[in-house]
Amino acid sequence: MAETEDIFLRAKHRTFSGLTEDVEHEWTGPFCFIQAADPQLGLMKAWKDGDCDGGGEEWAEEVELTKQAVEAVNQLSPRPKFMVLCGDLVHAMPGTPFREGQERDLKGALKGTDPSIPLVFVSGNHDLGNTPTPATVEQYCSAWGDDYFSFWVGGVLCLVLNSQLFYDASACPQLKEAQEIWLEEQLSRASSSSSTEPKPKHVLVFQHIPLYLKSPDEEEDYFNLQRGIRQILLDRFKRAGVKAVFSGHYHRNAGGCHGGLDMVVSSAIGCQLGEDTHGVRVVVVTADDVIHRYYSLELLRARGVDEELKKLLQA
Repeated sequence: MAETEDIFLRAKHRTFSGLTEDVEHEWTGPFCFIQAADPQLGLMKAWKDGDCDGGGEEWAEEVELTKQAVEAVNQLSPRPKFMVLCGDLVHAMPGTPFREGQERDLKGALKGTDPSIPLVFVSGNHDLGNTPTPATVEQYCSAWGDDYFSFWVGGVLCLVLNSQLFYDASACPQLKEAQEIWLEEQLSRASSSSSTEPKPKHVLVFQHIPLYLKSPDEEEDYFNLQRGIRQILLDRFKRAGVKAVFSGHYHRNAGGCHGGLDMVVSSAIGCQLGEDTHGVRVVVVTADDVIHRYYSLELLRARGVDEELKKLLQA
């Protein structure tokens, strides 16, 4: 246990230190990163049993899938700049049985990640609870790092958000307000022409719950944000020049591009709720664009990234 924690904390340190050095503010050419989502240890057993309100007393399948994802990412060349996990790290809600074991075993599976690939964690509803409280947010931060933060990588500004504060902050309104103030500051600085800081080549957002699944005007349900907050965020992101929003939560691939803003919904490392396969998304960032492709774990391990994406990285 001590060894796992030690390696994990070093990975977390790289996320907040190694990626925020001044050199990362400068564009140095194309690079790639990995977006993954929903390892959600315990859901596969709970889904099979038809008891998704329970924590899921078995999670060996998700541990193995996470190890396969790590293996596939480690062998990529060139190496990804980082790997981000967009929420629902485990299935057991805060304060329920199996939570501690699921978190411990996920950290164990992730510790095989090559030290040159920092890990970035995003909070999901199962990580915080559907209605988060100050206590559940503090518990998450203690285990995985801040629930919202920014970092620069290769001239690109990345914003990690706590989407549960958009969805239902009724039990922690002060935390919601704090993120709102911080986010407005980040977006204003990113879009300001008078800022003394370098202007980012792109601005990317990572959160768990998608703004929408297919269309900005779709009806709201469990898998997207409510229409009111959705439209507010879309307008704010567009004004600030955000290029793409990456999310998970849906356990299927979805998304769309409207008004120049790409909404990317990636399926899960773990339990699949549709026709997609266990996988991760490879994202290539060029000076002019952000190109992404979802790969099954099996295909990525066997063949790596397509030549088309490799050529973009060599430009």
